[in-house]
Amino acid sequence: MVTAAAPAPRATRTANYPSEFFVTLIMLVATIVVVHALYVSWIRPNGDEIVAQEQARLKADKDYVPQRSLLLTINAPEQEVEIIHFIWALLILGYKAVLVRRERKLLERELIHVPEGIKVLPEDAKDYSRQLEALPPQDKPMLVVRALQRTLDRFSATRSIRDSAETSKSVCDSEADRLDSGLAMVRYIAWAIPAIGFIGTVRHIGDALLQAHKAVSGDITGVTSGLGIAFNATFVALLLTLILMFFLHQLQQVQEQFVHDTDHWIDQHLIRHMQVR
Repeated sequence: MVTAAAPAPRATRTANYPSEFFVTLIMLVATIVVVHALYVSWIRPNGDEIVAQEQARLKADKDYVPQRSLLLTINAPEQEVEIIHFIWALLILGYKAVLVRRERKLLERELIHVPEGIKVLPEDAKDYSRQLEALPPQDKPMLVVRALQRTLDRFSATRSIRDSAETSKSVCDSEADRLDSGLAMVRYIAWAIPAIGFIGTVRHIGDALLQAHKAVSGDITGVTSGLGIAFNATFVALLLTLILMFFLHQLQQVQEQFVHDTDHWIDQHLIRHMQVR
């Protein structure tokens, strides 16, 4: 007996786009390689030279005030780790922004053709579903397509416009929760950067206190230099966190607006045309 072939599963996001975990991992590795190479080849050698020059001037002139420079501010392992986390988070935000932009472009297309004045009956739902099934595979996992498909299926099964509208809203709300949870790694990085800065501050304060015996004998260069480097770690961390949180909130607004626009698009292009005899 010949058995019927099982229906092909619907396309999923993972079938069309690389896994977000894989993409973020590649971003992390690339960021570590690039930033560390920059530190080894340029930042750390020049920063160490500036530190040596400042210490020499302090020994020669106790009234000399060290000059703050960018290389001196970021010339420490903690600052390197902070910058790696910061750039990694920005890459993640950029990747997610690209995904939202791709999905938003679908709202500019006529995914289902419902002429003005034509009413969509429950019996017509399958015909409109076929229009969605004819879309390219890379478009089927998109939010607006999934919401349209679920709405039409619900309308065909229940013959209720209210249930169909609630289904569309439920799909959009679920996507909003998914997008928000997808930012968990960026929120962790935004917390981790200041924590790394405080660790650097504590470490360098400890190094400065180890040279307190020299300060008693009149040589305060080691203590003052150590304290200056200590607070640089926190300064860089807080500055990077301020910038990161700005971009994070901007992406959140873009995602929320996209979900709202998708729900409104479905209402205008499908739900308002529905009618039950």
